[in-house]
Amino acid sequence: MATPTDTADQTPSPGDRRSLGQLVSDVSLDVSQIMRGEIELAKAEIKQDVTHAGKGAGMFAGAAVFGLFGFGLLLLGLAGVIAIWLSWWAGLLIVAGVLFLVAGILALVGKGQVTKVKGKPNRAIAQGKETVEAVKTSAKAPHAAAALDR
Repeated sequence: MATPTDTADQTPSPGDRRSLGQLVSDVSLDVSQIMRGEIELAKAEIKQDVTHAGKGAGMFAGAAVFGLFGFGLLLLGLAGVIAIWLSWWAGLLIVAGVLFLVAGILALVGKGQVTKVKGKPNRAIAQGKETVEAVKTSAKAPHAAAALDR
């Protein structure tokens, strides 16, 4: 039994005529290969989006942790103010300020990662539409009908 690659490797001589079945087989093989390529492109684009979303989520989680630590230290600092231990609360407020600064930086970096998420494979969709249009155009072309008449 001949495989699709066996028939594709055979080069017909000028006198050979290809049957309609062979032409349809070649077209279906080509369309199949094109569709596999489009699917691979879509997978690559989606993988990239998931990577950006994961990084953004991790940055938001880090921002939340640092924000909670900062809030806890801020509360301890306020408790120190009430107790009037100036050096103790001043140190806690400085540490809380640094933690809030780190949380803000992580939140901004996380937001930047999340905004890079496109949500759909735009290039794969565009190439798929171009492929469909090319197949439609070539099917309607006069030379395609002439090739089938042979």
